[in-house]
Amino acid sequence: MSVSALATRIDLCLKQGFTGPVRVVGEVSGFRERTHWYFDLKDESAVINCVLFASRAARSSVRPQNGHELVVTGSLEFYAPGGKVSLVATSIQLRGAGDLELRYRALCEELRALGWFSADRKRPLPSFPRKIAVVTSRTGAALQDVLDTFKRRMPAIEVVLVDVRVQGQNAAPEVAQAIRSLGAARQRLGIDAILVTRGGGSMEDLWAFNERIVAEAIVECPVPVVAAIGHETDTTIAELVADERCATPTQAAMRLSPDRVELTRQLSSIQRRLRTDLGKQIASARRLLDALAGRPCLSSGVQLLIPRREHSVRLCERGRIAVERRIARQRQFLDRLRTRLDAARPQMAQARKREQLGWLSARLSEAARNRIDRETLADFATNLRRALCTSVRSRRLRLDSLDVHLAAVSPQRVLDRGYSITTDERGRVIRSTRDVGADALIDTRVADGSFRSRVEKPGRERRPPIAPKSASPSPGTLFDS
Repeated sequence: MSVSALATRIDLCLKQGFTGPVRVVGEVSGFRERTHWYFDLKDESAVINCVLFASRAARSSVRPQNGHELVVTGSLEFYAPGGKVSLVATSIQLRGAGDLELRYRALCEELRALGWFSADRKRPLPSFPRKIAVVTSRTGAALQDVLDTFKRRMPAIEVVLVDVRVQGQNAAPEVAQAIRSLGAARQRLGIDAILVTRGGGSMEDLWAFNERIVAEAIVECPVPVVAAIGHETDTTIAELVADERCATPTQAAMRLSPDRVELTRQLSSIQRRLRTDLGKQIASARRLLDALAGRPCLSSGVQLLIPRREHSVRLCERGRIAVERRIARQRQFLDRLRTRLDAARPQMAQARKREQLGWLSARLSEAARNRIDRETLADFATNLRRALCTSVRSRRLRLDSLDVHLAAVSPQRVLDRGYSITTDERGRVIRSTRDVGADALIDTRVADGSFRSRVEKPGRERRPPIAPKSASPSPGTLFDS
């Protein structure tokens, strides 16, 4: 038959074998949007092409992404020009792990933005740890792999087991609490590193290690953390934020423990190099010693020391004589200083000052007696009285002059000449008609008293100029009555 006939037979067989719609569960792979949505639906053993046409894609509440697990409802069709069988979808729905995949990716984006995945934040692992804490289930196979690896590679490493649940609803809080407790007690327990591990499983089984609470505990832990969760193809958030990620529990134990066989081989190599280097240095020193021993100055050393000894004796004698002469000179110098000190003692100086003070006191007494004899007390009193009278007279004349000047400029003298002072109710001087209003009370002071008035209507009038007087009042303070 021809190819077209075969294609027709295949299409007929599909339509007869699948008379109604089918529902297929699988993981999305190779998603691409070209007006219509094209993607592959796969599981562990097979792959089938899928297409969701644009009209249905516009109404779909789910947008497929690689890694989603979908339930696809549709019909099978054979596309003869391409020779492919495709599942033409009428609806798509998320299923199970697909929702977990969305949560996983969203949390990854959030933690990546916080810098928790950055390599700069992560700390180096200890080269030779003495004690390692393992956070895992006591009954898990991962624990045995870790213990066997430590025992084989470095039996000296002490292991502290923290038994926790590694899957289920309460697994994440237990794991996080274990990491925080180990970090708080690191000095008391002497822990150098923490290993968080468990065996393989589905995404649901490993989900406890994708929780934010576990990632936060690992980031805040003061001790370096190594994570090995699931199989080699599994990647959890705990592994991404850990200081070191390993594919398997065995690999994590190998990363934390130095290989004693390799260390023994390195020590043996270092020992051989040290032995060779020391042998070379000893041989070189022996050759140098033999060469020095053959020199005349060393072979007959006693003969060389005799002149040096005589020279040393002469130097000692010269040094003794020089020291004695120096001591004699210093003793003479001290004697001279003692003589000068005796002359400058406070008792001697005080006696000389006392003698001088007595002589000066006698001279002062004699001078005072001579002064009193020349000027009698009566003459002194007469002079004092004459000076006081002169001072009083001068000050009285000054006071009379000031009184006359004060009377000339007194405001009362101005009032006596016919002027008055007008103030408002608060005692402020009225200098203009703008300072008062209608019905305002004003007080007017004249030469022999004062009186109160009420203003009916303030106004301004032009008055003929007043001839100046000999003693006019200050401008702006006195008004003509």
